[in-house]
Amino acid sequence: MKVFFFLLLSLLLCEVVSPLRDIPQSSCSSSKLHENYHHQKINNSGVHFTLHHPRNPCSPASLHHLPISDVLHHDKLRVSGLTSRLTTKHHNIHHRANNFAANNPSLVSVPLSPGSSLGVGNYITMIGLGTPSSSYAMVVDTGSSLTWLQCSPCRVSCHDQSGPVFNPSSSATYHSIPCSATECSGLQSATLNPSACSNSNVCIYEASYGDSSFSVGYLGKDTLSFSSSSFTSFVYGCGQDNEGLFGKSAGLIGLAKDKLSLLSQLAPKIGNAFSYCLPTKSSTGFLSIGSYDPSHLVFTPLVKSSLDNSLYFIKLSTIKVAGKPLSVPTSSSYSDTPTIIDSGTVITRLPTDVYTALSSAVSDALSKYPSESPYSILDTCFKGSAANVVAPEVVLVFEGGAEWKLGTKNVLIDVDDGKTCLAFAPAGRVAIIGNRQQQTFKVVYDIGSSKLGFASSACG
Repeated sequence: MKVFFFLLLSLLLCEVVSPLRDIPQSSCSSSKLHENYHHQKINNSGVHFTLHHPRNPCSPASLHHLPISDVLHHDKLRVSGLTSRLTTKHHNIHHRANNFAANNPSLVSVPLSPGSSLGVGNYITMIGLGTPSSSYAMVVDTGSSLTWLQCSPCRVSCHDQSGPVFNPSSSATYHSIPCSATECSGLQSATLNPSACSNSNVCIYEASYGDSSFSVGYLGKDTLSFSSSSFTSFVYGCGQDNEGLFGKSAGLIGLAKDKLSLLSQLAPKIGNAFSYCLPTKSSTGFLSIGSYDPSHLVFTPLVKSSLDNSLYFIKLSTIKVAGKPLSVPTSSSYSDTPTIIDSGTVITRLPTDVYTALSSAVSDALSKYPSESPYSILDTCFKGSAANVVAPEVVLVFEGGAEWKLGTKNVLIDVDDGKTCLAFAPAGRVAIIGNRQQQTFKVVYDIGSSKLGFASSACG
């Protein structure tokens, strides 16, 4: 393994590159998948994208062949990586890299251990990059900051992606970023990994994720396009070794709060906020960056945490099932566990005693449905499906009294034919509001005003 990474770093340092049943697969033509890019728009209310569920076979980078058991396995790894990120000190990483560089003057070490950041998000949209502009299918992730995509000549490894790999030498506006640039020094906070420097003085990034996925390559800047409008000097990673569960995407869009994220780079021009509606497998949603319509939204404060400055923390006050608050030992069961909202985690994690009370309350309400054995990380399962099981209304109540009212398809998730499970699991040291619960809701991250808003029935 060490020989492999030495080979990878030698290449980087020495040379720089300037079907679901309800959706027929035949209805998803290549031109149809990519035409969404041309439907993107920018106006005085921001930039708007079409958003795809990863298991929709019409997604431009579909994971529809991935079994639900694998989805849950990778979800578990993502949460483990997130928990590690929030509970482990990372200041020794740079120290080890510097020691290795001092002992090996012809090489610079970029650590590739998993778990130092978050796993990839799993909803897909299209962006345009370069001059002339080409469109690329990208994973959207609120839990990471650096945007990157695969770049030719892929000196070590590129996974199979939908459409051609980006060629920086073919873009008239591509520029590599030198090691002395502030963007290079900003990689430590953006990726939780130190930057490295090539023999040609080009900055090297490394983005690693909790499910063992990673991307390593050169930091560059180019023109980012949305239909007829564009943003110059957008900073991103040009990946030369990209391995992991990225489907057929070209790369990843980072929407966390770090200054290198897509949001932070566009905010000065279009506003420091974004919103989305995460679609189901049989529909499409949207991602909007910039100002938003506050109509019908309820808000709860985004709170700061010393654990991480880039993630989105909120405070869960209580949970109600069929109109009744859960009976838990003390109110501190909620407040003692830091809670984030994340687009890339599938299953919501709750403090253990809160989860136990929720499981019991939902089981009592669904007592007429035969119980089933646990499935992967899900331990509260029933005979039936989310389409025909009538679950009790579950309401997440946040600081300030904002209520998030969940329907049956947000509460349950189908895992096998005729078997559905409660789409919640007990947390370790971090609670997470996952994307199963967010599906079909409009969710607004207003960073400028430090608040999170949500409203129901925004997409199918």
